[in-house]
Amino acid sequence: MNLRDLRDEAWRRLDPAHRDYFTGGAGDERTLRANETAFDAYRLLPRVLRGGGERDLRTPLLGGTLSMPVLVSPTAFHRLAHPDGEVGCARAVAGADTVLVLSMAATTPVEAVAAAMDAADRPGRLWFQLYPQPDLGFTESLVRRVEAAGCRALVVTVDSPVLGRRERDLRNGFLDLPPGLGCENMRDPETGRIRDIVLDADLDWPRIDWLRGVTRLPVVLKGILHPADARLAVAHGVDAVWVSNHGGRQLDGAATAVDALPSVVDAVGDRVPVLLDGGIRRGTDVLTALALGATAVGVGRPVLWGLAARGEPGVRQVLDLLRADLGQAMTLAGAVRPADLGPDLLNRMPR
Repeated sequence: MNLRDLRDEAWRRLDPAHRDYFTGGAGDERTLRANETAFDAYRLLPRVLRGGGERDLRTPLLGGTLSMPVLVSPTAFHRLAHPDGEVGCARAVAGADTVLVLSMAATTPVEAVAAAMDAADRPGRLWFQLYPQPDLGFTESLVRRVEAAGCRALVVTVDSPVLGRRERDLRNGFLDLPPGLGCENMRDPETGRIRDIVLDADLDWPRIDWLRGVTRLPVVLKGILHPADARLAVAHGVDAVWVSNHGGRQLDGAATAVDALPSVVDAVGDRVPVLLDGGIRRGTDVLTALALGATAVGVGRPVLWGLAARGEPGVRQVLDLLRADLGQAMTLAGAVRPADLGPDLLNRMPR
C-alpha cells in the first residue's frame, strides 16, 4: 500500500547488521528522525475549482526532462540489499523514466549500470555521485570513465570531510563489505586493485573550480544546508544545488533538509535548480518540497527498501507509488503541473 509496507518487508529479509547500515544515522539519530517529522510542520492550503484536465508531472532538469520531479539519490552497496543490485535499480529507474544517481560506492561498475540504462533506451538517465579524492590523477581518470559510460551529470557530495559517527555500525562491527563485494568504481585502472574511498577534510572551493575545469558535465553540489554556501556555489559556477544532510548520517543535530530549503532557494533565486532529499515518504512530502521551491526531490532509503524486499520490481513499485501519490495530491491541491506549486499552498504550523 505504501513505502512503509515495503520497508517492513525489507527489514524482515535483511541481515540485521545490513539493515542497521541502511537504516541508521549518526550519533543519537536526531536528524535522521527529524528529516521525516519536519514535514509535519507544514499544512496544505488547497485551491479548488481550477479544472485543468490531466495532471502533467514532467520536469525539466539539467538539459533533460524527467517524467516526474522525483529522482533516485545516491546510496551505496545495492548488492548488499539484493542480488539485482545497482543494475536492477537502474532498470527500474529507466522504466520510470527518471534519473538514477549512481553512488561512487556502488557494488556494480558504472559501465554495467549504464549498459542497463542503454538497454532500456534511457541513456540520459544516469548521473554519478563523486567524492573528489586527494589523488587528483585518480579523480580525473574516474571522471573520464564516468563520461565515457554516458553519465550526464556529476553530483559532488560536499558534506563528508570525515565520516559521521554511526554507532549502529560500530556496535555491529560492520566496517567492511563481505567477501565478493567491493566498491567497483574505485577499481584502479592500472593495478586492478579496489582503492579505499578517502574522505578529504581539505576539500575546498578551489577543488570545485578544478573539477569544473576537467569536465564538461554539469556539476551538482550535494549536501548544502547554509544559504551562504548556496550563494558561493552559484558564484563558483555549479549547475545545481542539492539541499541534503546526508540522510542524517553525518552531523547529528544538523538542520533538516526541508527546514533549510526556503533559505537556500532564496539565496539561489532562479539562477540554478535546487534539489532536495531527506525524509521523502509520501506524495505530499514531494508536493511540500516543490511548493517551497525545490525543482525535484531525491529518494534514497525507500529505494533500498524496495530493492531489498523485491529486487528490481520493488524499486519500480517505490517509484510508481510516489508517482501516483504525488499525482493525487496535486489534483487535490488544485495543481496541474509542478510549476503551479508555490508557498501560497502551504501553512507552517508552530512547533
